[in-house]
Amino acid sequence: MNNQKQQKPTLSGQRFKTRKRDEKERFDPTQFQDCIIQGLTETGSDLEAVAKFLDASGAKLDYRRYAETLFDILVAGGMLAPGGTLADDLMRTDVCVFAAQEDLETMQAFAQVFNKLIRRYKYLEKGFEDEVKKLLLFLKGFSESERNKLAMLTGILLANGTLNASILNSLYNENLVKEGVSAAFAVKLFKSWINEKDINAVAASLRKVNMDNRLMELFPANKQSLEHFTKYFTDAGLKELSEYVRNQQTIGARKELQKELQEQMSRGDPFKDIILYVKEEMKKNNISEQTVIGIVWSSVMSTVEWNKKEELVAEQAIKHLKQYSPLLAAFTTQGQSELTLLLKIQEYCYDNIHFMKAFQKIVVLFYKAEVLSEEPILKWYKDAHLAKGKSVFLEQMKKFVEWLKNAEEESESETEEGPASTMQKAVVQQKQPFCRPSLLHSRSRTHHSQ
Repeated sequence: MNNQKQQKPTLSGQRFKTRKRDEKERFDPTQFQDCIIQGLTETGSDLEAVAKFLDASGAKLDYRRYAETLFDILVAGGMLAPGGTLADDLMRTDVCVFAAQEDLETMQAFAQVFNKLIRRYKYLEKGFEDEVKKLLLFLKGFSESERNKLAMLTGILLANGTLNASILNSLYNENLVKEGVSAAFAVKLFKSWINEKDINAVAASLRKVNMDNRLMELFPANKQSLEHFTKYFTDAGLKELSEYVRNQQTIGARKELQKELQEQMSRGDPFKDIILYVKEEMKKNNISEQTVIGIVWSSVMSTVEWNKKEELVAEQAIKHLKQYSPLLAAFTTQGQSELTLLLKIQEYCYDNIHFMKAFQKIVVLFYKAEVLSEEPILKWYKDAHLAKGKSVFLEQMKKFVEWLKNAEEESESETEEGPASTMQKAVVQQKQPFCRPSLLHSRSRTHHSQ
């Protein structure tokens, strides 16, 4: 059995003897900078030549190790000290973004230099994103013209996918926001971004990194209002961005409304309290009645675990919806709102196969409960229906629509014949398959035709 001596553990760590040739090269960006600047000086302002020089130099120089130095030079002309100023006593070059002309065409040409470099040396992607995040934090150290050029370049690089929208997190730095630097920079950035793509592409990029609802944070807390944001960016020529943020705010308000509505229903809050809450939210967030009736319908239908058997679900639905008719009626005071509800019912019955045969029964129920009136139903039947399940639902509604047309003609003749004749025909109507709401009801539906 061999006796092996166990090494005693030491607090200072294990020391290893290394040969001179195995020692790592010391980090010395100055020599790297001199090589890059000398090469850029030789190429001059020809950006095609700059791109070729950078491509070739990657085989000789350690781009992976000195990525930050490389990008500092290409953007600012030399290595940057903390805060954004150029380091003293070092070589500089005028072949850089900050020394270039302040126009979109020049920045597009510089963007191509970065694109080619990063496509050639894929490992520089992460280093470049880190560099841009750092540059955004240094904005106060740059002149207004330098900030404008960087903003235009960043917008172009975001548009072509070289940069990820997550780099914009640096703009939410408290000091940059407080002094208005973030908002001013964002104007130039979004202008060049939208110029390269469009607002829909910009919105999609922002959504991917969960920044679509954070644009208000470009302003201090006391100015984070939709009115201020809209005015600032509209005055700067970015109306499409203002409208996008306004829509985002409305979408957020709708989601919050639906969530609260479902909670109120599950608690069994009185309808009068729910109606009051919804109307206040409509006014506060400028939400239309057409939008609200869709939200109310979805909320009402989501509060039940529906039976999977087609022959039972219709009965269950009628019982449930009869209970909630007063709530739905409160938000169908306009003909367009009624038509919106009809389309929501059609869509729901089509998407939920067990409800296919329940469509007509739901519409008749809402007609009797004065949630829906004649004209929107007739309009839906004639030309306002959806393509979804069209033939099935129109066939279901055929007899009811015919009855509605006849009842409408009868009421016109009743008006001419007088009240005595109306009372006599009321007895006959009770024997008909559909019971029409009395013309003497206190709730008038005449405005629905407007």
